[in-house]
Amino acid sequence: MAKKDPTDLSVEEKLKTLYQLQTTLSSIDDKKALRGELPLEVQDLEDEIEGLNIRIEKIQNEIAEFQNAVTQKKHDITDAQVSVDRYKTQLEDVKNNREYDTLTKEIEFQTLEIELCTKKIKEAAIKIEECNQDLAKAQETMADRQADHDEKKNELDEIMQETREEEEKLKEKAKELETKIEPRLLTSFKRIRKNARNGLGIVYVQRDACGGCFNKIPPQRQLDIKIHKKIIVCEYCGRIMIDPELAGIKPEKPASEEKPKRAKRTIRKTTKKAEEETTPEEA
Repeated sequence: MAKKDPTDLSVEEKLKTLYQLQTTLSSIDDKKALRGELPLEVQDLEDEIEGLNIRIEKIQNEIAEFQNAVTQKKHDITDAQVSVDRYKTQLEDVKNNREYDTLTKEIEFQTLEIELCTKKIKEAAIKIEECNQDLAKAQETMADRQADHDEKKNELDEIMQETREEEEKLKEKAKELETKIEPRLLTSFKRIRKNARNGLGIVYVQRDACGGCFNKIPPQRQLDIKIHKKIIVCEYCGRIMIDPELAGIKPEKPASEEKPKRAKRTIRKTTKKAEEETTPEEA
């Protein structure tokens, strides 16, 4: 049997197919809702763990740089000390004041260089200690976040495992229904559904009101919805509207107002009877 072109469907068939698609998509949304905030929490933890990894790597690089600087400064101290010893030896063989002054200045300069390098080494040691403390804190935080991530990821995987098979079937059904709806109508429906807070793109009339925004629908517009001659949208929220019978929903009967009326008549009779009983006494 040849597949019917979506554009050849009647308005009633289009609405019925569209409502079936809506119920299928709503079922998928319900499955996703079972996961709650877990996917977002897992994603946030993964982002935080990635940030901590970058921070830990940065701290480790800083420690390595300080350690390299300390090593270099120690080499500089060794070289300066060798120079000082050589200049002191040369002082013993000076022949004039000029040579003496030159050697004395070199010894003084190299001594200051040793002191400066020693100071830099101490500062680097303090920085390394601070970095090690930051590293320990970051690694501790990392371990906590990793534990939280593993727990929530396992919980999410369990929920997804329970719903995956059914969700896949619903997605296949939704794809099949989409092929039965003309592209322009499907695009409009998806746009409405995306902008709707509850994800409803098509709703049925409930108690003379739109099932999406619950604003009252005029009688003439309700009649237009029931006769299925054209696709009607809510003038307030823009959702496509369908009558309950076409959606397979039994219309709700308005609440009876007979009981309050009977109560009022009973009160009047009681009052009248009380007046008749008090009349002889007054006479």
